Amino acid sequence: MPLSSMSSHMKNKTLVTEFVLLGFTEIRLVEISLFVIILSLYLLTLMGNLVIITITLIDQRLQIPMYFFLRNLSLMEIGYSSIIIPKMLSKFLTGKGTISLMACFTQCFLYFAVGTSGFFLLTVMSVDRYVAICHPLRYPIIMNRRVCIHLVTGSWICGFLIILWPSVLLFQLPFCGSNVINHFFCDSTALIKLSCANTQHLELMDFFTAIFTLLGTLSITVVSYVNIISTVSRIPSATGKQKAFSTCASHIIMVSITYGTCIFLYLKPTRSIGLDFNKMAAIFNTILPPLLDPFIYSLRNKQVKEALKQAVGRIVRCSKDSRM
Repeated sequence: MPLSSMSSHMKNKTLVTEFVLLGFTEIRLVEISLFVIILSLYLLTLMGNLVIITITLIDQRLQIPMYFFLRNLSLMEIGYSSIIIPKMLSKFLTGKGTISLMACFTQCFLYFAVGTSGFFLLTVMSVDRYVAICHPLRYPIIMNRRVCIHLVTGSWICGFLIILWPSVLLFQLPFCGSNVINHFFCDSTALIKLSCANTQHLELMDFFTAIFTLLGTLSITVVSYVNIISTVSRIPSATGKQKAFSTCASHIIMVSITYGTCIFLYLKPTRSIGLDFNKMAAIFNTILPPLLDPFIYSLRNKQVKEALKQAVGRIVRCSKDSRM
């Protein structure tokens, strides 16, 4: 059955004009508790990523490609979490999870488009580390400002283009039965389950899109780090090896967390695991990487820590001077 048509038994049914996000629970005390916890984590996420963006903009020592990519990753993390969490918080606070059809589709598209762009940017960051360590003399020439801007722009464009066609097909599906989404946001898997059309073609497209996006970008990252490890292993001094690995450790941690959760969530047939289990994994994926990103990079990076100390010192001195 074509996605744009409806079978005869659907004709008498009312088309859905809004959805209801079921969330996690209907118990008000639990919802309020979740509101406080997730709001706190969200504010930490915003604060941490805004600090990274600000510090990499104002500190001259951080005006190199690695921190340019990190700044854009922080920007993506803010957008990624902000697409989902405010609506989730509203549901916890008010107990009402209604969302219009257009708002639901927009949320779904932006969530996956920004998330996919993030995978491409993480891959770009791994290639940047490969060039810096394996070709240090040519690094300033290869990773010049123009190339960096093109790589970041390309990450955004690729993420949005890859998600565009599956999203168009999803948005053309008829929804004429239940309008209750068993999730805390408009996830494509949950929406597909509500459609009253044959969605097998779309499910396969989503599955292969996930394979291409996740495994394709991950393979480039793995190849980059295999070459990095091979190059570093030939460095004679232990100090040189430690310094080389320390510049990559934060990125490896973020790649492991981000890819691990998403591969579990999306590299499987749509109906293979219950949505309740998917919700737990999705909340982990939505909150944890954006929250940990600035802390992992700042706590493990000597240059960022020094820049933060100096920035805090300047703020304290200015505060003291203003009181005098």
